[in-house]
Amino acid sequence: MSKHIQAIRGMHDILPERIGIWHRIEDTARAVLASYGYAEIRTPLVEVTELFKRSIGEVTDIVEKEMYSFPDRNGDSLSLRPECTASCVRAAIERGLLAQPQRLWYRGPMFRYERPQRGRYRQFHQIGVEAFGLAGPDIDLEVILLTARLWRRLGLSGFRLELNSLGDPTERQVYRERLVVYLQRHLDQLDADSQRRLVSNPLRVLDSKHPETQRIVADAPSLLDCLGIETRTHFEHIRAGLDEAGVAYQINPRLVRGLDYYNRTVFEWITDALGAQGTVCAGGRYDGLVEQLGGRATPAVGCAMGLERLVELMEQGGFTPASTLDAYLVAVGEPAQAAAPMLAERLRDALPTLRLVVHCGGGSFKSQFKKADKSGARFALILGSEELARERIGLKHLREDAEQSELSLAELADFLDANLAHA
Repeated sequence: MSKHIQAIRGMHDILPERIGIWHRIEDTARAVLASYGYAEIRTPLVEVTELFKRSIGEVTDIVEKEMYSFPDRNGDSLSLRPECTASCVRAAIERGLLAQPQRLWYRGPMFRYERPQRGRYRQFHQIGVEAFGLAGPDIDLEVILLTARLWRRLGLSGFRLELNSLGDPTERQVYRERLVVYLQRHLDQLDADSQRRLVSNPLRVLDSKHPETQRIVADAPSLLDCLGIETRTHFEHIRAGLDEAGVAYQINPRLVRGLDYYNRTVFEWITDALGAQGTVCAGGRYDGLVEQLGGRATPAVGCAMGLERLVELMEQGGFTPASTLDAYLVAVGEPAQAAAPMLAERLRDALPTLRLVVHCGGGSFKSQFKKADKSGARFALILGSEELARERIGLKHLREDAEQSELSLAELADFLDANLAHA
């Protein structure tokens, strides 16, 4: 017997019994984003590697260690996208979308070569938003508020919103110099990665998970002390808006995010319910990225949320997706089995949203009825020789204690129309 081929480590199948939770999150997100005027964009899974090196930063963990990169047949280096902001910026520049402000959203798989663990996979899924051409703090506030609204619509709570400002490039350079001076005094106590980053990208040291480095970083200078009046005013406007909206937050001066393109506002929504991988949604402002990738200078802000983590939180909260079926048509006897497919087509014509399965493969009434019950459908439709002769259909409630009835096709269509949860 040949060996079974298995899925790649860290890449998982999403099976039918769980897909209802995914649909609930995706459908709710789509509705919330539409209510804020965001339009969906879909970009390729594969981009030239240079796109991510130029946007994310060559000395970030993502580019250095985690990208799936490979040469194509022409020798060009391509990469599976590790995130989608750079792809959205590339598409906006290439397709001429930046002549006016844009509010965009996306969903789909991303890829990073990491050690698989709870909440962190090699193929993972995100929903994200990107807003281009809007420089004021009001759009930063909007992005945070729409995520807060999504949590409410999904019935999720217990998140902690952490907020920081990374300042503008000149302010960050002043802070960088102060941080380097401080960290050099503790060089021997830093982990090896942080010692290397002290030269290449010292702000990444603030993001270290090494316990001893974290202890040193706790007493490091604060970037907030280096902000100028304009940046402070921008940040305070966001804080005031969150206060007015009743959205609680914490200032975290060590929050720098893992991508080099951020400036000014950065934020993370964090939960303690998922163990070490507690960041559910993160983002911020990236005003320099469009110009960095060849476009005109364009202010921008966005965020992305991890679907696998949201799914786990929904499951922890006891969310049970509704059955994917409304009715299961049981047909007993050759005449009924021959008539069943066309009867189902007539019902689907009358009720376009009806979710109906017609039993296939024959079998006794008892065996068919067991399959109808196991399918999760709300109703069993019963068609036998007698019902067919009278042009009637039996209807049995599978999830409720109600008497079985017999209806005409027109009566059945009216009944289903009145009782479909999604009608």
